[in-house]
Amino acid sequence: MNKEKNSYIIIYSVVMVVIVALALAFTSQALKTRKHANEQIDKMQQILRSVHIEPQKKDVIDTYKQVILTEALVSVKTGDIVKQFQGEERTKSEAFNINTNNQYKYLRDGIEEVTPIYIASVDGSTKYIVPLNGNGLWNIIWGYLALNDDGYSVYGADFGNAGETPGLGAEISKKFFADRFIDKHIGSPEQGVISVAVLKSGQKAAEGQDKVDGITGGTLTSNGVNDMLKNCLKYYEPFLAKLGNKVNSQQATITEPTNN
Repeated sequence: MNKEKNSYIIIYSVVMVVIVALALAFTSQALKTRKHANEQIDKMQQILRSVHIEPQKKDVIDTYKQVILTEALVSVKTGDIVKQFQGEERTKSEAFNINTNNQYKYLRDGIEEVTPIYIASVDGSTKYIVPLNGNGLWNIIWGYLALNDDGYSVYGADFGNAGETPGLGAEISKKFFADRFIDKHIGSPEQGVISVAVLKSGQKAAEGQDKVDGITGGTLTSNGVNDMLKNCLKYYEPFLAKLGNKVNSQQATITEPTNN
């Protein structure tokens, strides 16, 4: 074939484009499994950080399976657990793999009626980890809020962002910000769920509501965290109310005087 002809140049170009396209497609497919595995490990790390556990990457899966006893789907109407996943089902379950960013949209539109929760055992105590999703200044934000077995006091938290300003709004992903939520209350059996307010330093929360200081210079991102907590936690109110009532009932039984 005459390499100086236009037909040769066209055929050569087409062949090279096809070869490169096939190579890229093969590489993408080959990396897809690894990418999915890394995304799962990253999610496990975030969930574990909410209960103050930070294993090395090689130990994440084993640690997650030791700490997270149950992944569950909770009815937003009744507060009942409608599905639960244990043993080898964990990390492969509907509860773990659900896209909560979409799920909260479906809940708002009345398309869905369930939302996931993770039940953990930490030093012999049960913790309930709630996934959160919302919007920051530039992109989506998310988090995990770990509650004690009373359903209302915060044990720990972890937050993430997809594009907030470094040094400002992106600081919500730092440990110092998450630690501000420890020992705060999102409500009580009497009040119900009222969330934790994220406000500028010096601002006051509503009466009876706990607050944390937002990020200095990251007001809009902090507002996003405030709205995310309020908008997501309300879907867990029936479930958390049952936890609170159970704890109150147990305490009343313990303190009830006995007849001699």
